Amino acid sequence: MERLQKVIAHAGVASRRKAEEMITEGKVKVNGKVVKELGTKVSSNDDVEVEGVPIVKEAPVYYLLYKPRGVISSVKDEKGRKVVTDYLPEVEERIFPVGRLDYDTSGVLLLTNDGEFANLLMHPKHEIDKVYIAKTKGIPTDDQLKKMKKGMTVEGEKMKAVHVKIMSTEHKKGTAIVQVILHEGKNRQVRKMFDALGVPVDKLKRERYGSITLHGMNAGDHRPLKPHEVKQLRQQAEKNVE
Repeated sequence: MERLQKVIAHAGVASRRKAEEMITEGKVKVNGKVVKELGTKVSSNDDVEVEGVPIVKEAPVYYLLYKPRGVISSVKDEKGRKVVTDYLPEVEERIFPVGRLDYDTSGVLLLTNDGEFANLLMHPKHEIDKVYIAKTKGIPTDDQLKKMKKGMTVEGEKMKAVHVKIMSTEHKKGTAIVQVILHEGKNRQVRKMFDALGVPVDKLKRERYGSITLHGMNAGDHRPLKPHEVKQLRQQAEKNVE
């Protein structure tokens, strides 16, 4: 027996907190009856509906996609553009991306049908390293890199890099390759920080998410995460969440 909100979260319908709201709002039925009690427990034999849609009980699956540039981090797009799930056509489970990468950003993207796992990784306190490699138009100064590490207010939002390091420069072209490590996952964060410094990003790639890298993969490739990789990610997230 498991708590109803946990079953809903595992199915990838919503976060556990959102699932609790749906239950108290009377949007959830168990065996045809509306249930509003948060302590309700259900078994695998119970039929659960959320807003009239039955929950499909799927075994949890976890995938790594090397997201190419020019792809939407979503399961569908109203404009008909390519989305990340188009690269995993053989996967029958209802998977969705853990967080997102910008349309123009490539690299590590995790996909799963385990809503609880996804919400754990995206928790604001999780402090999982997200390692990016940026090619910049312009060469950042030491002072600019220090600003990124100290923290900046961009468009009214506080943004901070855990670590920033110039990997290489091309003075003739006026470009640099910069490694940026984030714990946050704010929308277009790396690009916005560099833009605010007057050093725009030409190309951006996420090379690592926690312990997960793109080793041996090309853009568009995907593979299932190994059980020990899933376990490592859980441990990395949980150790930083009270």
